[in-house]
Order: sequence, then structure tokens, then C-alpha cells
Amino acid sequence: MKASTWLLGAFASLAFLSGCGGSGSSSSTLATVSSVSISPTLNTSPTVLGYRKTITMTVNGQNLQQGITINNPGCSNLTEVSGGSNTQRTYTCKIIRVGPFNMTVTDANNNRVYYAALSVSLAARPQVTLATTLGNLVVELNPGVAPISVDNFLDYVETNFYNNTLFHRVDRNVAQAGGYSATLTALTPTYSAILLETTTTTGLSNTYGTIGMASTSTLNSATSQFYFNLVDNSTDFNANTTTGATGYAVFGTIVGGFDVLTKIGSAQTSAQSNLPTVPVTPIIINTAIRTQ
Repeated sequence: MKASTWLLGAFASLAFLSGCGGSGSSSSTLATVSSVSISPTLNTSPTVLGYRKTITMTVNGQNLQQGITINNPGCSNLTEVSGGSNTQRTYTCKIIRVGPFNMTVTDANNNRVYYAALSVSLAARPQVTLATTLGNLVVELNPGVAPISVDNFLDYVETNFYNNTLFHRVDRNVAQAGGYSATLTALTPTYSAILLETTTTTGLSNTYGTIGMASTSTLNSATSQFYFNLVDNSTDFNANTTTGATGYAVFGTIVGGFDVLTKIGSAQTSAQSNLPTVPVTPIIINTAIRTQ
């Protein structure tokens, strides 16, 4: 018997626990790890991984069925592959961080039994071009500080989810999109809601021209919808440790098409389909393509 525990946030951790003895184990039967092989890699000394690539990690050792936990800060969706043995276990995950980070493996008593220094190189920050009916918006994303939000946004971009969608909310503060088709039909998000990367954690701010993840009042509820700040909303939208407000996650900024953003923000709006500020003349995202 076994149970897997998931902790997904700015890092991923996967624990493999023995079913009968709980999380603890006697020193004579604790797992040991002799090596961890990772593929594919861009370089092996030091180990350099590819951004947004799925990697396979093979753990070799003894007594692995007694329990190990892999902590890899660069991973999301850390999953154990079936068919593992007492001497070898295999895991997969998607790399969403950039820069250096450390991977550790601990035994059932939380002793570190393996350590590796890893890094992810990225020549330039990702950019996405939104081709709208009013012109192009070029958005530069920041995976270095907001890896979860960036990866989520790129997932939707690369599956063409945003093509032929609508800016369904334009008011004095924001222009919001990613939730409705060009005919104002509500869309069903493809992926699960993500963890909120607060502005206090990332150091980013809801200033003019930045892009953030829209969400409900429920914590960690952002999915496909995003917004552009039409003014400096840092006071109202940033996290606030004094009031306890969690705010909204910023994950990039416009680097081209500010005139287009101005046009969007100036659009005449009306109440439509229970939405209060829909542009009278539809502003459609024809395509959303990663261009860098």
C-alpha cells in the first residue's frame, strides 16, 4: 500500500510513504539514494534544464519503498511513474522555473539523502502577441518571479484558447479578457485553478500596463481570465499584509501596443448578458501567439 501527497505551489513535492508504518521508519530500514538521473538536459555539468520541458527523474537506491520525498522547486505536476521497485523509482514533471534552484530527496524521517544543484536557462523572457481588432498588444512575461501564472497563461496561449475571444470587461481600471467567446458565450477553462502568486511574493505590482490573473473572491481561483491595468491599481489590487488582502497576481507587462491599450480603455461600453461593462463594438482577440 502507498499514499501520495501533493504540495503544489512555487515548488513541487511528492512524498512516497509506506502504508503500514506511517511516515516514520527505523534507521535500519530507511531509504538511501545513490543517484538521480534526469533527462532531457541541455547540459550535465552543471545540470541545466529546458524551460517548460517535461523531464524524467530516475531515483536509484535501496529501501525506497520505506518512503522518500522529492522536493524540486522548479517542477509542476510532479508525478510518480507506475512500476517502481525497492531500488528504483521514476518521476516526471514539467519545468516552470528559470534560474538556479536545488533539488533534494529526503527519507521517511526527513533526513536529506540526496542533493543536486539545477538551473534553467532562458535567453529572453517569453513574449506573447495578442492580435486584436484594434491592433496588436505585445506582452512580456516574467517566469523568474511568477512561474505558475506564466506557465498557466502560456498553456492557454499554446492551445489556442484565447483565439476569437472577447474583452468582456472594460472600465476605468481594467480591460479583462479570456473568459468569453467573440459571441459573448462563457467559456469553460481547460485547466484547474492555480495557486495565487501574491505581489508581496513576486515583487511585481498592479501598475499601468501590467497583466494580471483575474480571479473570484475565493483564494487560488484564477484559471483562464486575465486583465490589463488601465491605471495604477497597486493600492487596490496588490496584496496588503496589514489588511490581509491577498490581491491579484501580476505576471508580466505590455512592451508594445500601448496605443492599442489606450483604444481599448476608451471603448464605449454597455450592460450585456449580465455583464456591466462590455464594449459596444466587440474588441476581439483574433489570435494569441507566443512570439519570443
